[in-house]
Amino acid sequence: TATMQPLWLFASLLALSRALPFEQKGFWDFTLDDGLLMMNDEEASGADTTSGVPDLDSVTPTFSAICPFGCHCHLRVVQCSDLGLKSVPKEMSPDTTLLDLQNNDITELRKDDFKGLQHLYALVLVNNKISKIHEKAFSPLRKLQKLYISKNHLVEIPPNLPSSLLELRIHDNRIRKVPKGVFSGLRNMNCIEMGGNPLENSGFEPGAFDGLKLNYLRISEAKLTGIPKDLPETLNELHLDHNKIQAIELEDLLRYSKLYRLGLGHNQIRMIENGSLSFLPTLRELHLDNNKLSRVPAGLPDLKLLQVVYLHSNNITKVGVNDFCPVGFGVKRAYYNGISLFNNPVPYWEVQPATFRCVTDRLAIQFGNYKK
Repeated sequence: TATMQPLWLFASLLALSRALPFEQKGFWDFTLDDGLLMMNDEEASGADTTSGVPDLDSVTPTFSAICPFGCHCHLRVVQCSDLGLKSVPKEMSPDTTLLDLQNNDITELRKDDFKGLQHLYALVLVNNKISKIHEKAFSPLRKLQKLYISKNHLVEIPPNLPSSLLELRIHDNRIRKVPKGVFSGLRNMNCIEMGGNPLENSGFEPGAFDGLKLNYLRISEAKLTGIPKDLPETLNELHLDHNKIQAIELEDLLRYSKLYRLGLGHNQIRMIENGSLSFLPTLRELHLDNNKLSRVPAGLPDLKLLQVVYLHSNNITKVGVNDFCPVGFGVKRAYYNGISLFNNPVPYWEVQPATFRCVTDRLAIQFGNYKK
């Protein structure tokens, strides 16, 4: 089926890489966290599952004899990684659907670098030295859905991204500013990974994310001191770990009522204002590990669907009998299957067993020893 074709395409590439005479250097590294390949994420986004996905049987004729020097070409996949390339190679087959250019020395994307590649579905440019992109470089790529351009030298979001784009991974660059309008026209986009950039809260212009209906956004390992207030309200997953966030104030999460996973680990959070979590009625997973909390956040018992809470490596000194579970029956719709509290100065022998009355089993609770 059409939805399985991208998966089959990547599987073919993986099989090819095993037969190559050189060692394949982590083609999958760019996919990053949680096994989030997102090659089938059109279903999750609610988008038309066939929109923009290449129909491999309808593309005629094939041009399999055309392959850039030094590259490996097979089944419309062009693999040119780890070749020391200084620029995008020429003589590419017009029916190419996946182009892998990672781990090279490319410094610039020019106007005609992708000319004629109107069937390209995924473009991998990870770990190059790209600092300059022509405003029309991506113009021919009318069916591009995946753009991986992480680990480069970019100081801004590339202009004029293809309107067909579903997923943009641009982490580990030098981006300090996200201007208003930079994502305009990207109605299909559902995933942006932009962590590892020196972004401060002031770097996001008001309206920077206007028009986007993202499911997934990661701005980890940046310089945020608070939760940005102008992100898309459609978000299901928001990851802001490894920043410098110090508090969650009452209305910080007001517009993110559709979140089911919130990552705030490895920050400097001391205070979570009472009531601030009440804006997240569908939350299933909350990561607050490696912060400076002195107590379990208020409001957890009211989150009826919450199943996983990471609170390890904080300064929590006491756990109350009603900190996690609601009083009475029938209120919580999903029991906890993971609560981590290890590496906190809690006298664990004082925690009452009834504290975890709404946990699936005792193996779901991680205590452990506290080390100063």
